Formats: sequence, C-alpha cells, structure tokens
Amino acid sequence: MMAHHKDHGPGCRPRLADGVKRKLIAAGASALMGIGLLAGCAAAPENDAPAANAAEELKAEDVLQEEPAEERQEERAAREAEAAAASQAAALAAAREKLDLTEDYRESFVHGEKDASCQKYIMLHDTEGDGAASGVVDWWDSNGQGVAAHFIVNKDGSIVQCVPLDAITHHAGYGDAGHNEEYGVEDESRDDKVGTVPIGSWASDYGMNSYSIGIEMVHVGGSGDYPAAQLQAVDDLIAYIDAYYGFESQIVDHKAWRTGNSDTSAEFAPYLANYQDHRTHAAL
Repeated sequence: MMAHHKDHGPGCRPRLADGVKRKLIAAGASALMGIGLLAGCAAAPENDAPAANAAEELKAEDVLQEEPAEERQEERAAREAEAAAASQAAALAAAREKLDLTEDYRESFVHGEKDASCQKYIMLHDTEGDGAASGVVDWWDSNGQGVAAHFIVNKDGSIVQCVPLDAITHHAGYGDAGHNEEYGVEDESRDDKVGTVPIGSWASDYGMNSYSIGIEMVHVGGSGDYPAAQLQAVDDLIAYIDAYYGFESQIVDHKAWRTGNSDTSAEFAPYLANYQDHRTHAAL
C-alpha cells in the first residue's frame, strides 16, 4: 500500500518534532547571545563597574555563608546575654519602685569590696531598740566600732540604705567555730576587719561579712509582733536584692551564725521560716 500524506489544511505546514524545535530555539538563543556579547565588547567600559560590584557582593555573601559556626554561636550568645541583662535591669527597676528607700551612705561602714560572685546570704537582724533608722545610722557612725548593716527597715516600712550592695560591712561578726566551713565562707583579705575584736575560741570563725547582705529591722525582742508594713517592706527588699544579683541568696538570721545572739526574736520565728521557704513573710 502506498503511504498517504496527511493533509494539513490550507496554509498549514507540517509541525516540527519537539526535539528539533528545541534545538532550533537553543541555536537561535546562542546566536543572539553571541551578538549581545559582541555588542557588549564594543560598548562603553562603564558597563564593567556594575558587573564588578555584583561579583564583589557575591563574594561577600559567600564569606558570610562560610562564617565559622563558632562565630555565629558567639554572636548568638552575645545577643542572649544582652537580652538577659536588659530583662534583669527592668526587673531591678520594678523592684526598686516598690521601696520607700533613702540612701545615707557612710564611708566608715565600708570594709572592702563584694561582687556578685561572693554573694551568698541575706542575714536578718533586730536593732534591739525602738529608735528610727536615721538615728541608728548616726549612732553607728559615731561610736567608732565600725559596725553597720546594709539596710535598716523602720516599723512604718520606710528603709534606709547606708552601705552599697557591692561593699562589705560589719553586721555578722564572729561565728561559731566550724561555721566558715558549714556556710561555705572564708576569712580572706577582702575584709579590712577594722574595729573587730575576737570574742573567744568558741566563736573564732570570721567570714560571713564578706559573703552576705545585712538587713536590720527596728524591733526589740519580746515587745510584740512586727507591723505589717515593716514585714511587707522586708518582702520587697528581699525581692530587690534578688533582682539586683539575678539570683536568690539564702536567708538566715544572726543567731544562726553565732550561738547566743538574740536576733532575730522568738516572735519572728514563723516569719523566718516562711522567708526561708518562699521568700515572703506570709504563709502560703
């Protein structure tokens, strides 16, 4: 049988096979690119600048992509540290706003430096007097003994700070023999010990001042309960100290450090237990 040619209709030509069509298109594109390159060679040299800039940008991107993983981790760690510092600063400012606090720093109360790495304890005391905090500060400063605490909390909840938090002051004194080891503190050269007097071999350990913040509450043992305003102020002050350091210090009272101390009083015992359990005076 004779093969029959299909009639493509008036004005129609046979369709090219797809493979042939692609080859023709590619050839045409190559020819056009060649013409473009020739034209580019004849063009003004200023067209080379954008191409060079683009190449440099690509190289820069390659460098960034090839940046060592350790450097990226360091940058990430730096950003996280910055964010943490900002968060701590905001928490400190918020805690400070809650305090009715007056600063009355006295040079005679400072006995050395104490940075955050040396902060371990918040020690609570009673003043064993009813006088206001301002009078207590003046008395400490005038008696020449070098004794003080960082804060004094009045019965009405107002607070006087007379020593910076990053300074050592003499509020704890000597402790029972063996207490340096028990409390994880040591007697080292940061404390100048000006005004200190040994009291016997039974209380020979001296190290707590260098690792603690002292809070005095205006109170006489056996005189009755502590006012609500005073206790709330102690709550807020502890929260402020925690925010300042960015961690929680262990809460103790003076008599825990040295046997025979009267402070804190017997009536403070349930509040002390609550502070040590959940850092506020009220029971949960």
